[in-house]
Formats: sequence, C-alpha cells, structure tokens
Amino acid sequence: MAFRVFRSINKAALSGEVTRRSFVNWLGLGWLMFTAAMGACTAAMGRFMMPNVLFEPPMAFKAGFPDEYQEGKVDIRWKAKYGVWVVREKGGFYALSTVCTHLGCTPNWLSADSKFKCPCHGSGFYITGIHFEGPAPRPLERYKISLADDGQILVDKSKIFQQEKGQWEDAEAYLPMSA
Repeated sequence: MAFRVFRSINKAALSGEVTRRSFVNWLGLGWLMFTAAMGACTAAMGRFMMPNVLFEPPMAFKAGFPDEYQEGKVDIRWKAKYGVWVVREKGGFYALSTVCTHLGCTPNWLSADSKFKCPCHGSGFYITGIHFEGPAPRPLERYKISLADDGQILVDKSKIFQQEKGQWEDAEAYLPMSA
C-alpha cells in the first residue's frame, strides 16, 4: 500500500501535473507524518511526566562474620557499594563513613602510610578517623555497628556518631570483641 502511494506521488511529481489522486496521496502522507510527530511528542511528554527513581543501597547491611577481618586493618570492600570502611582493632570493630568532612569527597585508604587521604583538598585522617591534616574541620563519622542474630556484623548507616559530640563512646558506635 505505502509503495503504491509513493509510486503515484513520484509519477505526478515527474510529470508536473497535479491530479486529484496525487493531491489526496500527498495530503494523506502529510497527515501520516503529522500524526507520527504528534505521537512522538506525546510519548516524550508522557516519559517526562514519569518520576525518575533513584535506587540506593539499603541503610543497614550485613558485613560478614568477625573472623573474616584482620586485626589492625581497614576493610575497603564496602566502600564502593555502601560508603563504609569497617576497621578491626584489638578490642573490636567500628564502621567509618567514606565521606570527607570538608566538602564530601571520598578519601582513599593508604595502607603504606596508615591513613585516609582525601584527594580533593588533602585532608588526612588516622585509622581511627581523627583528622590531623588539611582543611577538614572534624573527624570522620562512625555508623552504628552490632552483631546480627546470625553472628554477622551489622552496619546501620541511619545512625551516625560524631566524635566532637562525644558520641564515639556510645555503645552502638563500637562493637567490642574478645580475642
């Protein structure tokens, strides 16, 4: 059908005459193009009206069993997905935020220097999260850390502890473990 319409339109255009049939064919083609354009605009407007959904990881997650962590080491496996470093000390565990307190960049753990170093403006933090160099105004924040019913470490990012407010001494900011 479409091929027949285009063939008759081309014949009329080559001969220079406008017949009733070629006029109706051109008119039909014009309406078809107009309808397709309006359909595309309607579809684009419908997509514009739909909300964009941001899928974020859950605020609480299980970080594995305590024996999976080495003493005196920073575990960086949760940095990309959850924005958390889990640190094991001799007496237990704590979970540090991966957000620099200066402007919100993500510091890197430099194991050779035993410090967190922010690549944006040079702030430095000890393994405990205490600030010692650069423009950061305060230490890194800690998250609630506990043991789940199945014995895994449970980190809850909805509860934040700040050192300058004396919250690091709260029972939920540190998970004590016996050796």
